[in-house]
Amino acid sequence: MGVAPDIRDTFLELQMKKAFRYVIFKIEEKQKQVVVEKTGATTESYDDFLASLPENDCRYALYDFDFVTGENVQKSKIFFIAWSPSTSRIRAKMLYSTSKDRIKQELDGFHYEIQATDPSEVDLEVLRERAH
Repeated sequence: MGVAPDIRDTFLELQMKKAFRYVIFKIEEKQKQVVVEKTGATTESYDDFLASLPENDCRYALYDFDFVTGENVQKSKIFFIAWSPSTSRIRAKMLYSTSKDRIKQELDGFHYEIQATDPSEVDLEVLRERAH
């Protein structure tokens, strides 16, 4: 499975320029590559991000999580999320599972990885706990 040429650039825009709050990627089976499906504006909320994940299909996503430390310092951590709901097709789960390492190579520089099969595994509290 290939990776679309603009994926690395989109990641760098999120990482360095803070141009997006999140990026969602999907596998285009006909093109045999991972492509950017959607980018979320910096003004969008975590609920907007969750609403962008399909209920019955797999996706990869990056989320730029802003938080304040116990010392009152503003920080940001980038999460890579492999979204594979239990209700998705077995073929989709297999495709996303076998392609994950390839996309992660292109997204070198994220801080944490989450493998999620239902919304409770990507709850905002999960990100808070991992980031602190």
